[in-house]
Amino acid sequence: MTWVGRERRFSSIDVEAMKVSTGGERVRLEGLYVRVSGSGGQESSLEAQERELRATSTGEIVKVFRDRSSGLREDRPGLNALLRAVADGSVTVVRVTHEDRLARFGVGWLRHLLAIHGATLEVLHPKKLGGREELVEDFVSVVAMFAGRLYGMRSAENRRRLLAESGQCQVGGG
Repeated sequence: MTWVGRERRFSSIDVEAMKVSTGGERVRLEGLYVRVSGSGGQESSLEAQERELRATSTGEIVKVFRDRSSGLREDRPGLNALLRAVADGSVTVVRVTHEDRLARFGVGWLRHLLAIHGATLEVLHPKKLGGREELVEDFVSVVAMFAGRLYGMRSAENRRRLLAESGQCQVGGG
């Protein structure tokens, strides 16, 4: 839904999602999604996100979906499981602490996908950025992702070289 002046305008996807609803009060079947970018040392962040989402829940929490991966990756097991739960109707509300926990880009597409299946997205702390600030934030995210991959590749090459020097593996063969 968007506001144009004093009017509310609904997209066709929103209208279809409303048709799917049963007319009465819908049961809130909440899927909580928490994500951290790396695998090490960020367990407390996952727990903090989950605690905050649980504390503000107003429906039945079906499951907490977790990922330890970049928000730019499309092959996140937790996100894929969440989308399957939305598609089969076992989750009607997806909740995240911040929009970028769900995805760095393409959140609008995910909102449409959820609406097609009659689900909604709730963000506890929505962004309050203007167009320029949001663009700069997106650019910094992309640069940070590529820098992380570059350092990861260098680190893997250095490990292989050190192992080869110690005679524990062959260079080039893995």
